[in-house]
Formats: sequence, C-alpha cells, structure tokens
Amino acid sequence: MELDFLTTWINEHALAILFIIALAILTRRFGMVPLEGFIRRAVKTSRFQTEAQHKQREQTLLDVSAGVFSLLVWMIAIAAIISQLEIDLRPLLAAGGLVGIVIAFGAQKVMQDIFAGLYVIVENQYQIGDVVDLDGDVGTVEDISLRMAVLRDLDGTVHHVPHGTVQRSKNLSKEYARVNLDIGVDYSSDIKKVIEVVNRVGVELAQDEDWQKRIITPPQFLRINDFADSAIVIKIIGETKPLAQWEVAGELRKRLKFAFDEAGIVIPFPQSVVHEAEGTEAHISKLKK
Repeated sequence: MELDFLTTWINEHALAILFIIALAILTRRFGMVPLEGFIRRAVKTSRFQTEAQHKQREQTLLDVSAGVFSLLVWMIAIAAIISQLEIDLRPLLAAGGLVGIVIAFGAQKVMQDIFAGLYVIVENQYQIGDVVDLDGDVGTVEDISLRMAVLRDLDGTVHHVPHGTVQRSKNLSKEYARVNLDIGVDYSSDIKKVIEVVNRVGVELAQDEDWQKRIITPPQFLRINDFADSAIVIKIIGETKPLAQWEVAGELRKRLKFAFDEAGIVIPFPQSVVHEAEGTEAHISKLKK
C-alpha cells in the first residue's frame, strides 16, 4: 500500500519537480544569451567613451542583469514546485501575518538600497573598473549589484557599500581626468621664465612616445594661484585619459624638478624668521649673575 502511494507520488509530483528544477537551471544558463545580445546592442558608445569604458559599461549591465534574471527564474521555479506539492499557503500566510509585518519593516532598508542601485545603474554614475569616492570610501569598483557596490582601495581592503547609504558619489575616472598641480617657486624667480619652462616640459611630456597616449591636453601654466609665506604658488592644469592623472602628475613633477634645477629656478621650503628684542642678551646676562 505504502509502495503504491510512493510510486503514485513520484509519478505525479517528483518527476514534475525534477523537470521544473532542470528547466530552471537550463533557463538560468541559456536564457541570458538573447538578453546579453540585447544589452550589447543597446549600449551606445558616446563621443567621450573609449572602447575600454564601453566594455566596462557592458560588463556592469550584464552582471546586474544576470543577478536579477537568476532571482526571477528561481522565484518562478519555487512557486511552481509549491503548486506541484499542492501546499495551501493561506494558513501559513495568515499565521505569519505578524512575522510578515516585522520582515516588511526590515526589508525597507533593502528596498531603499535596491532603488538607489537602480538609479546608479540607469544613470551610469559609475561602473565596474571605475575609481570612485562613495562618502569617503575610495577605491576601484570590482562589482555592482542592485544592493551594493564592492570597492577595493589602494591597501587592498575591500569595502561593501550599500547604495542606499551613499549621499554623494564622486567618479574619479569618468570620460577624462585632470592633472591639477600647485607648485611653489621662490619670490626672486623670473615668472616669465617659470611659465616658459613649465609649458615646455608639459609639451615635451605630451609628445613623449611613452606618455602621449595617456595625455589629452599637455599640462600648462594656468595662473599664479597664491602669494604664500615662502613661495609664489603657480597652478598647472592638463587633461589625461581616465585613471592616468596620478602617474602623469608624478612624471610631470619629476621632469619639472630637473628642468627647474637646470634653469636655476628655486623651489623654496618653509622658512621662519626670528626677531630678537633689543637688550635681550644683556638682560639674560644679568639674570645669570
């Protein structure tokens, strides 16, 4: 009797459940193929984007879409399995009403993160591979989901930042970047000569075969930015490809140091002048006696 019941249950339900699971696995594996094709066609390269940025945008959308698609597939599969088992969920839902309310309050934060994540993705605020500052958490974006962004900073530390907690995001690698240097020169320096040396070094750097692919606009003198205590501070500006600003700035500093030394331009260090009051030495001598 029990064997007949088990055989009947397997014939009516078990095989159907196995079929649903197998179908869900196949749908999850191959269902993304047409979606991937649609995403690749939909993503357009703007006049500011390089091929690498285009690929980053594609990869970001593909990763997020795959996560959402997988969640939907398994939700539908679970619902179909419950239907096959002929489980009446109404008593469970009625008994779990209070629990559902508690869970709903707890899920508000998750939903806030998800909605914020949708804005991040749709507006293309940042994508995988970008360097961003999310309310002080700075690093390279390694992964983006609907709920959070995963950053890795220069120390190798991984930061998991929920989208809903971010009040202000800064993308340090979108479209182009900028070299922005303030350098002090001595007050006795010939400013015309300083400008000539700075502009020459910037052009030479931009024409260098090892650097020209990373530089959009050669670093050039912009203005005298400040009269500081020990130096005249000049500002130097130039545009680079995304993420190249730091290495270009470092190379520019090195070349400017060599060029300033050759031209006799002094980069001063902070100095303090101490004025001794008249009669101080005589007063100290009397106290010693």
